[in-house]
Amino acid sequence: MIKEILGKKIGMTQIFDEGGNVLGVTVIEVEPACLLEKVSYSNKERVRIGCFKVPEVALSKVKKPQAGYFKKLGVSPYKVLKEVKFNAQEEFVPAKEVGVEMFQEGELVDVQSTSKGRGFQGGMKRHGWSGQPSSHGSTMHRRPGSVGASTFPARIVKGHRMPGHMGDTSCVVKNLRIVKVDAERKMIFIEGSVPGSVGRIVSIRKIGQ
Repeated sequence: MIKEILGKKIGMTQIFDEGGNVLGVTVIEVEPACLLEKVSYSNKERVRIGCFKVPEVALSKVKKPQAGYFKKLGVSPYKVLKEVKFNAQEEFVPAKEVGVEMFQEGELVDVQSTSKGRGFQGGMKRHGWSGQPSSHGSTMHRRPGSVGASTFPARIVKGHRMPGHMGDTSCVVKNLRIVKVDAERKMIFIEGSVPGSVGRIVSIRKIGQ
């Protein structure tokens, strides 16, 4: 019914396809998401889902307003709430759990996550600059050098690439193929790399949805 779900990046590994070719895949653990309620806006409708159920030992740490919300819906508390698109032709069933069975092997998906943070980096690493001369006579090996004109416009042009904070941004990788769906272990294997570090929450969205 829903067209997007959240998962947790486990890491990367290699598997063999039917032709004996080795494939680099990213393993994502997808715990069943709970359909909570429909949310209507002026021009669209969404379904609010709960992902990553709070374990029993941590129920006492759930804030009272959040606990009251889940109690009103008659479901256990979840760590993350997200509003996603859904297929309006299918019947909405409150408290229904949806997991990896919503995907099929060979299906293409878009994966969104937050990339790894690299901290403050120079232009050579951040933008791929070639750098200044590396011989002993030069005193500017990795520095940016001149960054603006002198007479006109006598300033640095807005948007000029400079050293600065690198990574830790939301990015989407499109058209990744699902190689394997392991319903027993609640994992899916996606061909190629997925942004983010191990343990990062990623969003898996069906193509064209």
